[in-house]
Amino acid sequence: MALNKVEICGVNTSKLPILKAEEKEELFRRIREGDEKARELYIKGNLRLVLSVIKRFGNSTENADDLFQIGCIGLIKAIDNFDTSLNVKFSTYAVPMIIGEIRRYLRDNNSIRVSRSLRDIAYKAIYAKENYIRTNLREPTVTEIAQEIGIEKEMIVYALDAIQNPVSLFEPVYTEGGDTLYVMDQISDKKNREEHWIENLSLRDAMDRLSPRERMIIELRFYEGKTQMEVAEEIGISQAQVSRLEKNALKTMKNYLKE
Repeated sequence: MALNKVEICGVNTSKLPILKAEEKEELFRRIREGDEKARELYIKGNLRLVLSVIKRFGNSTENADDLFQIGCIGLIKAIDNFDTSLNVKFSTYAVPMIIGEIRRYLRDNNSIRVSRSLRDIAYKAIYAKENYIRTNLREPTVTEIAQEIGIEKEMIVYALDAIQNPVSLFEPVYTEGGDTLYVMDQISDKKNREEHWIENLSLRDAMDRLSPRERMIIELRFYEGKTQMEVAEEIGISQAQVSRLEKNALKTMKNYLKE
């Protein structure tokens, strides 16, 4: 995929406008009043976000123009749904939506369709493998992974082969202001719930040291197995904020349990 093109989808990328903070605020005010011209200007002023995102898909065989168009759909969705009353940068909210839109496109247009259940098996296997390596300092066998997640090893091999390019759960997806979001932050953990690991720790006392929002995030993430994006949508903040609060909460709990 060629990403060094000056013109993508008829847009001269070398002449894209850069909006100042006050300009963005004013344009959003006008957008909320139904000003279509302001909406168009805001879209053009944020096309660089789309360009930065499609560079992450440099190994894709898809045409850059196609990815740019799909990324623009994600950008427009972000603009239409962004809540300016929240203390969150627009880019923090928009980039995950642009990435998600492109990934859905790549998934749905893959010449070899992989079912959701097969992908779930593959990601469970990757998750189990990463956890095993951290605990045992070696890679597990397929048999050990199968025993961990309760799925036949033949099915695990088939699922991993089907997704073709499994990535590490610790691969960074997006960084904003020093807060990095990883692949593992996008995956629900349906297995390691309260009955599996919390029962062996005195976490309730540790959780009492947390703020109400931090406690809610920990409960949603580790008791209910929700992703950071799902938590962000439920409590009305950005995924980057969820990530930061989660890390702070876990650090507080860890320090308490060491006492």
